[in-house]
Amino acid sequence: MVCPAEKITASAIVSLPLEITLLGTGTSQGIPVIGCHCPVCQSGDPKDRRLRTSAFIRCGDTAIVIDIGPDFRQQMLAQEIDDVHAVLITHEHNDHVSGLDDIRPINFLHQRDMPVYAHPRTIQELHRRFFYAFDPAYQYPGKPRVHSVPIDPQYDFQIGDIHVKPVLVDHGGMDVLGFRIGTLAYVTDAKVIPDASMDQLKNLDVLVLNALRKRKHDSHLTLVEAIELCEALQPKQCYLTHISHDMGLHQDVSRDLPPNIHLGYDGLTIKVA
Repeated sequence: MVCPAEKITASAIVSLPLEITLLGTGTSQGIPVIGCHCPVCQSGDPKDRRLRTSAFIRCGDTAIVIDIGPDFRQQMLAQEIDDVHAVLITHEHNDHVSGLDDIRPINFLHQRDMPVYAHPRTIQELHRRFFYAFDPAYQYPGKPRVHSVPIDPQYDFQIGDIHVKPVLVDHGGMDVLGFRIGTLAYVTDAKVIPDASMDQLKNLDVLVLNALRKRKHDSHLTLVEAIELCEALQPKQCYLTHISHDMGLHQDVSRDLPPNIHLGYDGLTIKVA
């Protein structure tokens, strides 16, 4: 079933306690990488072990997940989370969607369907990959109970107590959605942020932003590019995510960052004013 996201205006925003937990901060391979013997993959520091990128946000009585990759089950168990009211998808790459089937225990526990919000292009791909979940004619016991909700990037929408502003960014020529919730913004898999989206990312208390590695990459921000972007946007605090083992050890990289920019890590919870 496809139902469009309800369009709302800024006047609908209600200020409530808001916090974000970084469920995963790794890139598509995660860290450690299978078969890799580099210092990061062999590190004993828990902050160097990174599941695929995802976040959990709670505001008032509403909880959402941004992206639902292959580590979703492990992330829910690690953070002792057993309830989510909606899933927001940034884009359809596998490391951001392939855990969708693992929404089933939450369906069963709370006896409700799960709305999945995404760009129409992403929804089309989700319906293709997870046809059995979205096709009402395809019935069997244990099927995920989900329905898709298209996001029009031009309009804000509401999920319970959470007011969401979509933010379009460019991922190597591919449109990807970031999300702003109050004074928090979450942007992953970006290479370029258009001017209009830059305006939407001003006056933030917390920005979560991707930074893949130090070397140049065609479709992801590098560490230097992420720092330069933070300097332009001036959030009070910025936390970096979607990190590759090529970035280096968490302890070493953190030591050289500006005071308001931090390397994120799995399980980090940030309270937003």
